[in-house]
Amino acid sequence: MTTTVTLPDGRAVPALGQGTWFLGETPSRRADELAALRTGLDLGLTLIDTAEMYGEGAAEELVGEAVAGRRDDVVLVSKVYPWNADARGTVEACRASLRRIGTDRLDLYLLHWRGGVPLAETAAALDALVQAGDVLGWGVSNLDVDDLRELDGVTGGLGSACQTDQVLYNLSRRGPEHDLLPFLRERGVATMAYSPVEQGRILGDPALRKVARRHGATPAQVALAWVLAGEGVVAIPRSGSAEHVRENAAARDLRLGAEDLAELDAAFPPPSGPVPLDML
Repeated sequence: MTTTVTLPDGRAVPALGQGTWFLGETPSRRADELAALRTGLDLGLTLIDTAEMYGEGAAEELVGEAVAGRRDDVVLVSKVYPWNADARGTVEACRASLRRIGTDRLDLYLLHWRGGVPLAETAAALDALVQAGDVLGWGVSNLDVDDLRELDGVTGGLGSACQTDQVLYNLSRRGPEHDLLPFLRERGVATMAYSPVEQGRILGDPALRKVARRHGATPAQVALAWVLAGEGVVAIPRSGSAEHVRENAAARDLRLGAEDLAELDAAFPPPSGPVPLDML
C-alpha cells in the first residue's frame, strides 16, 4: 500500500487524511476534536478535508485552529456549495473559506456537487483562483462519469487542471469500481474516498470482523486498509477523538491477503454493471 498519491500536477499528498464533516458544531466536543486533528497531523495524516457546508463554516474555523503554526505541513482541502459556484460566487466563497481557516491559500478547492451552474463556468472560476494564488489546485466532488466526460471537454478540465474527484467509496459502496475509478485512473486523476468506513455502519459485518481477528486489527482498520489498497485512492475518515485517529493511522500498516480479499468480496460484492453514484 502506498503512503502517498500523486496528483496530476505532480504533487504527492497523503493517501490517508482526515475528514471534518460534523466537526466543529458542538462546543463541548471542541477540545477533543482539536486534539484529534492535531494527533492526526503528528501521525502524518496531514491532508485535512473540510467544506463551507460543514457547520456553515464551523468546521473550517476548527481546522484553522488545529493547523495554526504548522500550516506549511498541511494539505488543506475545502469545497464550494454548487449554488455559489458561478464566476463571482466561487471566488467569494473561496476567500471566505480562507478567512475562516486563517490561511492565504488552499491546496485543493473542490466543487462540492453539481448544481445549476455550468461546469465550464465553475472550472473557469477555479482556474482564476489558481492564477490568483488563492488555490494551488482544484477538483470536484460527487461527479459521476457523465459529468466528468463533460468536464473533460472543458479547457483545463479533467486530467489537466482537475486534480481529484471526491466520492462516496467503501466496501459497501463499490459502484465506482465499474466505470468511475477506471475513468479517473486512465486520466491520472486521484480518487478521494469520503466515509471510507460508511460512518461505522459496516463495522459489525461478520466477514469484516473475521478478517480483523485474523490480523489482530479492528474492523475499521480493515475497512480503511481495503480502501487504501486502491490505486490512486485517498481516504479521508472523520474522527472526533485522538484514540480513534491513532486507530485509523495504524491501518496504513495493514496488508490484506488474497484470502482476506476473497472473503470481503463475498460479503461486499463488486458491481456487475454500472451503478449510479451514491451520495451521503
